[in-house]
Amino acid sequence: MKRIIGNLLLFALVAAVVSFFLAPAVAFFGIRSAAQSDDVAGLARLIDFNAVRASLRLQLSGRAEALTPAPSFMDDPIGAVRRQFEVAAAPAGPDPDAFLTPDAIDRLLRGQGRYAAVSSTATMPQDIEPAPWPSPTYWGINLARFAVTDEGGSRTVFTFERKGPFEWKLVHIGLPDGPTPVRPAQPQQGGAAKR
Repeated sequence: MKRIIGNLLLFALVAAVVSFFLAPAVAFFGIRSAAQSDDVAGLARLIDFNAVRASLRLQLSGRAEALTPAPSFMDDPIGAVRRQFEVAAAPAGPDPDAFLTPDAIDRLLRGQGRYAAVSSTATMPQDIEPAPWPSPTYWGINLARFAVTDEGGSRTVFTFERKGPFEWKLVHIGLPDGPTPVRPAQPQQGGAAKR
């Protein structure tokens, strides 16, 4: 009897350790499944949208000064005021929310990178071509990164952060280098046609 209880405890310990380390991969495939089925509630449980939106905003701005912290008003008052005017006058970059729709997330997980927000689902062969497997690039106790590589070798990196013993959330999406394509303007509907 002691041997059976000892084996059960050992099995439970091994299962807990394996689950502890495989949880980021489960979260990645959970996001892929939720995005493919347009499960917004499931995506909200697995993605920290505020953190991902902030990371995308910095990458999409294309400006190096957006990545550097602003000077302190106490240390450099003229530089701080100048920075406020530069930020206000800067042209707005692509909208990071275009990358956070279920379809765009699905395309990001398929390796489409910066084109995920502009390509359409009609051109994506979901049923014909299986989604690429992610490759782990970093695996730690509180942080894990997966990369999805497209046919051209561009890598989109997904960073997960531990929020609980077995709970992981996507906190950062690293887009490949290069320019972000502009989404074509959508025609307005419902208005009368001008002659």
